[in-house]
Amino acid sequence: MITGGGEAASGSGASGDPTSLREVVYHRLRDEILNGRVSPRERLTEPKLGRAFEVSRTPVREALSRLLSDGLIERTDFGYAVVVPSLEDLRNLYELRITLELRGIARAIENAQVRHDEALLRAELATWEPLRDAPPDPDPSFVILDEQFHQVLSRASGNTQLTGALVTVNQKIRAVRMHDFVEEDRITATIDEHMAILRLVLAHELPEALTALHRHVGESLEVVMQRATQAMTRMAIAG
Repeated sequence: MITGGGEAASGSGASGDPTSLREVVYHRLRDEILNGRVSPRERLTEPKLGRAFEVSRTPVREALSRLLSDGLIERTDFGYAVVVPSLEDLRNLYELRITLELRGIARAIENAQVRHDEALLRAELATWEPLRDAPPDPDPSFVILDEQFHQVLSRASGNTQLTGALVTVNQKIRAVRMHDFVEEDRITATIDEHMAILRLVLAHELPEALTALHRHVGESLEVVMQRATQAMTRMAIAG
């Protein structure tokens, strides 16, 4: 559901400046989509979005054009809608994700000069420790916290290009992955596995960390796809 509430029109620097206004609308709408607050079934039209953000159609039209170029939305008979990857695209994206995830640790195994940023990893571990003691209720938004872990783990390995590619892939599959976190056992298992991986890397037990990460993101692509298919089914039911 779009929750503009007029904030875009009153955003900092937006008033009286068409350039700033269309930037605000674009970033607000992009944030709504990437954080799963827009259902794939929701119709995105210029009049509707103009009312939601309390702006004219022009900045909305320009924002939609940019989001179309970003690959986040697609044209439909009624306007626009959030892009949901097909199963074939999902398979390819998940395969790429697994490759990118494992590469961060693998490069440190192959090159002794590559050292993980322990300060980053310890800070991330401190984020997950309270969650182990008091796991949050199952919620699709948990995917954002999950992505943060994988982004930090990748960034700690020192290859910013690798991390950037991983962020892009995760954004493309987020609409599906978020529905993988609606069961309590998935939340608790994710927390435990994240902490185990972080501790192994901090202990410089990299081969073991690589194995644990591979198991976490999916040793079998078939199992990963089964989970993705179940998530897509939940997403369709949720509407």
